[in-house]
Amino acid sequence: MRTLLSLVAIALLAVVALMYFGIINIDQTRAGAIQTPKFEADVAKVRLGTETKTVAVPTISVDKPGTAADNGQVPAN
Repeated sequence: MRTLLSLVAIALLAVVALMYFGIINIDQTRAGAIQTPKFEADVAKVRLGTETKTVAVPTISVDKPGTAADNGQVPAN
């Protein structure tokens, strides 16, 4: 690992030295431009609205012990 790192460092130094003496010249020929990507999505359409409906709701009655409806009998299941 140390040998590989040493070879990369030597190659990097050689490239820097060649650029310094003008043997290697790197020019940017075209200006870099960052373009934002364009996305299109085909999604379902959702429509919101209201409507009036009559809904049957069950009624529940609870007879507590000690009320007038309590006549001492055990409720049947």
